[in-house]
Amino acid sequence: MSDLAPSERLIVALDVPGLEPALALARRLKGHVGAFKVGLELFNAAGPAGLAAIVATGVKVFYDCKLHDIPNTVAGAVRVWAGRGLWMLNVHAGGGSAMMRAAVEAAQLADPVGTGGPAASGTPTSRSSDRPLVIAVTVLTSIDSRQLREELGARAGARTQVLRLARLAQDSGLDGVVASPLEAAAIRRACGPDFVIVTPGIRPAGAALGDQQRAATPAAAVAAGSDYLVVGRPITAAADPVAAADAIAEELA
Repeated sequence: MSDLAPSERLIVALDVPGLEPALALARRLKGHVGAFKVGLELFNAAGPAGLAAIVATGVKVFYDCKLHDIPNTVAGAVRVWAGRGLWMLNVHAGGGSAMMRAAVEAAQLADPVGTGGPAASGTPTSRSSDRPLVIAVTVLTSIDSRQLREELGARAGARTQVLRLARLAQDSGLDGVVASPLEAAAIRRACGPDFVIVTPGIRPAGAALGDQQRAATPAAAVAAGSDYLVVGRPITAAADPVAAADAIAEELA
């Protein structure tokens, strides 16, 4: 997605404990960034109505729900939201191919609000214009290779595990993955130019890493092949969030 403007690549993480500060950030940053991520903190604080309120502002919304359950349950959860104006949502690739296929099929068959009928019929072979992007979380950016091996019992390190899950997601019909900037180049080579790579763990030069183990600067992430960059605290905790977002966009430009 080389035709994206620098600001369009930025997804601001609305990881705040209530709806009002989230709405204030969305309204303030609208036009300066490409989209906003609603994750577990905000969703648990504000509920479904809060997520709908963010969508109603007219911004692009990535619902970072990280679904991971049996295929039928995940499909049911996706059907609830797929027709309600979301731009993107995600599942855990660790749920396996059947679960991921069920998520894509549910998104394709969802009834968009107000249409009175299904968006499509049959097994999806390509993305419908009125369904959200469905992407898969590979390995959380807070986890490193030592934790994968010693705590989680994985035989491979982070890069190998991420690449395996990215290929599985693509083979299951998903639109892309969430992966750290350290794996973006390998995913791009393996999965091609149209596979969406969403990258958290973004820290401008000199910023604190916090709980991120596999991180990079915005420019390094895009150079490696990332399409979209999820940025939270470096923007939302800044004294001037608009200036912070514009500075990152200028770095990318």
